[in-house]
Order: sequence, then structure tokens, then C-alpha cells
Amino acid sequence: MPHIHTQPGEHDFTASAFIIRLDRLDEHGKPKLLLHRHKKLHKLLQFGGHVELNETPWQAVLHELAEETGYEPSQLKLLQPPGMITSLSDANLHPYPVCINTHTFDPLHNHTDIAYAFTTDQPPSAKAGEGESVDFKLVSEAELQLLTEEVIKTNVKEIGLFVFNTCLNDWEPQNLDEWR
Repeated sequence: MPHIHTQPGEHDFTASAFIIRLDRLDEHGKPKLLLHRHKKLHKLLQFGGHVELNETPWQAVLHELAEETGYEPSQLKLLQPPGMITSLSDANLHPYPVCINTHTFDPLHNHTDIAYAFTTDQPPSAKAGEGESVDFKLVSEAELQLLTEEVIKTNVKEIGLFVFNTCLNDWEPQNLDEWR
């Protein structure tokens, strides 16, 4: 979807996914983070995109995952913090994000992003959608730490390291159908 807001200083709402591949290990037996090279920015990013006017951030991240990676919901586990609220009487409860942040996309445009963390132990069952980036890269935590601003957006690197160090260790994997 194109940018909804086009005036300087406005914000588009986005949702994104950090995917840890448990089946692709580094030389120390640790999992790797799946990223892609963004076609316009030419940097490594997590998967995601704009929240459309008729969807929630959770619905957006699910459709972006399918479009950009080829993953089906049944192939992924959502990482969620322990002790979280599990139901509300009069509202739909959404999963906890890893991070909510606002960052500059280009000099006149901002994105406010809700980022979620996922794990999988398999490759995607389908191909990425037509026109999507297929330049995927798997990086270990050690490799991620060494990537420079020329290769990866700094906020993506920082959130990825949080996913490796906190979410992967302390958060609980859940089936995605628990959140539909």
C-alpha cells in the first residue's frame, strides 16, 4: 500500500516481523535472524509494511508475512512475554509487540512501527509475492552486532539484538491461531 500521509512530518502506521530461524544455526549452534534487503533503501530490514485503513496492526503483520516471506501462519510461533494479560471482556486483545517506535523513513516522512517477534523451524512453504524483495539474508547474533549503518538501519539492528537476547530466551512461543 502506498503512503497514506504525504505532507512533511506526517506518520504512516506500519507493522513488522522479526523472524528467528531455529533450523538455521551458526557455528555455535545458535539460531539466525531472517532479514531482507529493502528494494528502495538497499539495507537489511525486518519484514513488514503499512497498516491499511481497514485492518489492525496484527492483521497487517500477518498479511505482510505471507506476501513478503511466503510463510503460512501455521509455520510460525509468536513470541510473547510471560505473565501478560490473556483476555478482555469488551475488546479484542492483540499480541504484545517487541517494540513500538517512530523512525524517519525519508527526510520528510515517518513510520510508526509495531514490531513482533516470531520463530520457525522451517523454510517458508511458498515464495514471496511478485514484486517483493527476494534478497533474504540469515544473520547470527554475532554477525548482526558487526553490521554497519551502511548495511542495516540502526533501529532494526537494535531491535534484532533485543529479540535474540530477551525475546528468544524469556518469551513464550505461541501458535498464531491463538490470536486470530
